[in-house]
Amino acid sequence: MPPLPLQDRGAVVTIGTFDGVHRGHRAVLDEIARRAQRTGRRSVLVTFHPHPLHIVRPEIAPRLLTSPAEKKEFLAESGLQYAVFLAFTPDLQQYSARRFVEDILIARLGMKELVIGYDHGFGRGREGNVDTMQELGQELGFEVDAVGEVRVGDEPISSSAIREALERGDVVSAAHALGRPYSVQGPVVQGMHRGQKLGFPTANLSIGDPEKLVPLEGIYAVHGVVDGQHLPGLLHLGPRPTFSGFPPSVELHLLDWKGDLYGRVIRVDFCARLREVRPFSSPEELIDQMHRDAELGRRILAGDTGDGANACGEATK
Repeated sequence: MPPLPLQDRGAVVTIGTFDGVHRGHRAVLDEIARRAQRTGRRSVLVTFHPHPLHIVRPEIAPRLLTSPAEKKEFLAESGLQYAVFLAFTPDLQQYSARRFVEDILIARLGMKELVIGYDHGFGRGREGNVDTMQELGQELGFEVDAVGEVRVGDEPISSSAIREALERGDVVSAAHALGRPYSVQGPVVQGMHRGQKLGFPTANLSIGDPEKLVPLEGIYAVHGVVDGQHLPGLLHLGPRPTFSGFPPSVELHLLDWKGDLYGRVIRVDFCARLREVRPFSSPEELIDQMHRDAELGRRILAGDTGDGANACGEATK
């Protein structure tokens, strides 16, 4: 990695995986932006791909809340000036915290201030915590500050807690912690046209990134983002038990859309989980349920259910 053009002004740096770029992460980004503006320095995030656990302990490596492209998009929206994506390799895994600070943060980024989360650790064995960084900062001449815990209600925000919420289908809690609805995206591919025959034409999405976390299977009220428009819809995620021989699918039905979607890349924002996937005794019974799903989905997306359980509405504010 060549040096960034920061040496003459110095940099306010934070470091971490930042998977999800959730509200806790944004508290850190806000702090480095405030410090950079006050001192005339540049704000810099150093982050990694793949997730370090894919190298350190691949058997417990998590699915990602944000792909590298999504992370770049959310970081750009934060006002951050520089984001440095480092390939996390077995060689980098062996860096001590001191070596990482000296060789990368100081020599290549011109770090003058380091801001990290209160419980963050980096370097071999996560030895680079707040206490050791403050000692190293006194020796090498950079300031260190820690950002405290961020909570939603009584719950601390973390990427792990958001993953757990999504794995049980609780997209509303996930959105509270993220500060936005959780989303997946992919191109529309050729399907079996089963939905069209039932009166509910669907766009079959291919979620190509195997590392991306997909929520618990079920029927969801969603927004499909098409050409910048947020369109109300329903998403079938998972198996299709009513029809034998059909593989699991990600099928989007836009409630008020008519047109060809093949080949387009669509983002799906998860707003609420309506129900589990279950078999029906006949196509007619399934159609009746789909009409009920559509009615409930419209009400939830319009915000008139009275329970606030809509991750695409007030729940993220």
